[in-house]
Amino acid sequence: MLKLENISLKIDGKPLFRALNLEVKGGHVTTMMGPSGCGKSSLLSHLCGTLPAIFQTSGKIWLNGRELNEVSPHERKLGILFQDDLLFPHLSVGENLAFALPQKIKRTERGEKIELALEEIELSGMSARDPASLSGGQRARVALMRTLLAEPEALLLDEPFSKLDQELRGRFRNLVFAHAEKKQLPTLLVTHDPIDAEAAGGDILALNRL
Repeated sequence: MLKLENISLKIDGKPLFRALNLEVKGGHVTTMMGPSGCGKSSLLSHLCGTLPAIFQTSGKIWLNGRELNEVSPHERKLGILFQDDLLFPHLSVGENLAFALPQKIKRTERGEKIELALEEIELSGMSARDPASLSGGQRARVALMRTLLAEPEALLLDEPFSKLDQELRGRFRNLVFAHAEKKQLPTLLVTHDPIDAEAAGGDILALNRL
């Protein structure tokens, strides 16, 4: 379970939104909607531990019984997808995926896992490709799979489907939600698209500026 307890974000002492209390159970998706500038993406950054120092924060973040406030970003076990794919340009597609694989996976198994992952996102045979040679939709799918391969304990989604065309958007949105349900991952989705919210099927949280 992902639990937010009296979370508040401020700039120059002014809160962006009312103190937030939220529980997202494993396998469920909570969709967060609201106008631009109300703090949705900043909240996700805070959960990840990457919020710029200009913000003042209060409240507690819990994931499966662990308090995350003082945990370093790479140890929080949160998987996040952004609007932009943020692939490493100096690595091949396969190397981008390999970067996310947990160290516990044996070297002999890593190649097979990468090929299976590429097959799942309909990019079989593209392991050696330069990310720059892919279309925007293909890059988004690689970024999506890289996040899933890291075996996170929760998913944070910051409009990750927005750069996919309509057909792919629906299919890979369903892939993310199905993975979250299968692995019992609490998922927090930020979107402006009511179709995304409807597809998520969980609670909708309206975040408004103060």
